[in-house]
Amino acid sequence: MQQQELVAAQFGATAQAYLTSAVHAQGADLDQLKAALAHLKPVGHSRVLDLGCGAGHASFAAATQANTVVAYDLSQSMLDVVAGAARERGLTNITTQQGAAETLPFADASFCAVVSRMSAHHWRDVPAALREIRRVVKPQGKLVMIDIAGADDPLCDTWLQSVELLRDPSHIRDFSPTQWAALCEAAGFDVTVSPVWRIELDFDTWVARMRTPEVAVAAIRHLWQQAPAEVREHYRVQPDGGFSLEAVMVTATPRIG
Repeated sequence: MQQQELVAAQFGATAQAYLTSAVHAQGADLDQLKAALAHLKPVGHSRVLDLGCGAGHASFAAATQANTVVAYDLSQSMLDVVAGAARERGLTNITTQQGAAETLPFADASFCAVVSRMSAHHWRDVPAALREIRRVVKPQGKLVMIDIAGADDPLCDTWLQSVELLRDPSHIRDFSPTQWAALCEAAGFDVTVSPVWRIELDFDTWVARMRTPEVAVAAIRHLWQQAPAEVREHYRVQPDGGFSLEAVMVTATPRIG
């Protein structure tokens, strides 16, 4: 199975769980996303692309600010969930389209903004995806990306990536804030990276949402138990397996000249 097929299969089976997940449906970052797009509200014919939309929470937030939102994802099952939830919420300005982040089927400079929330750690080729975003966003447009943050400390980062991959085989990499800044700059953006914030996770809910097999659940628990003290402290690992991830918001604008 190719990696993109793995992503689609993983999230096709869990689409409804992500719609109702409190971790994904709530959070101050959704308010921050709305604020970052507030400049679009008075603009006629504003258009936003939600890249790797998942269950659509970023699309729903963007739809309050923009005239049109395109929810874009590899998983048709996810897109079906988004379309249904948009209808239930009366958000008639959301459309869906299937595809990969690295090959966007849209014209140059066709979006006022591109947003992405908790998706980029599944992208096979992040530099290629960022180049595509740079192509489809208008010269005065904006990229707003929210994702789990990797660690600059190799020790902590190794543990994080290992735990993430065991829980979800479609995981590729959580990039650190430093790495995100460099990637966006290389793609032709001027970039601002927020301070990280914490997302507290209940272990049982976290693995159940992804239907993680018991053998992998046991391996994750073993890894956390064997982790060095500084890793356990960094991720605030609890006796019951609960822990804390860091997240970051990247805001970027096309570099002019």
